[in-house]
Amino acid sequence: MKKIMLNENKSFEKEFLFKSSRSGGKGGQNVNKLETKIELTLDIINSDILTEDEKKKILIKLQNRIDKNGILRLTSQTERSQFMNKVKVIKKFYSLIDKALEEEKIRTKTKPSKSSEEKRIQSKKITSVKKVLRKINSKDLSD
Repeated sequence: MKKIMLNENKSFEKEFLFKSSRSGGKGGQNVNKLETKIELTLDIINSDILTEDEKKKILIKLQNRIDKNGILRLTSQTERSQFMNKVKVIKKFYSLIDKALEEEKIRTKTKPSKSSEEKRIQSKKITSVKKVLRKINSKDLSD
């Protein structure tokens, strides 16, 4: 299994808590016997690996996935084996964290070009003329 890490020095494996349970869906007779569903939990607030700024970003961006105690819960039950679900949920965790900690691109304000401004005004004039012509034609029809 290839480890995915935010930085070379950040590995969350020590802080992960895994819980298995019976999974629904495909699996044949194993569905009723084996616990293949994996739930990964991580206490974001008390994490030693994350900095305070990273914790704040994660708590804001992943607020729908984090409960009121600051615990992130992810599950995987798509595979038939517990190991494969564990691999999937770890990959899902790292991709979520990477996305949450990604710096947002700052939007720079731009002015519209003169030609685009002229085109916009020209199209407004055309629309205005159409509406005036409609009014004139409707008056002629009613008389």
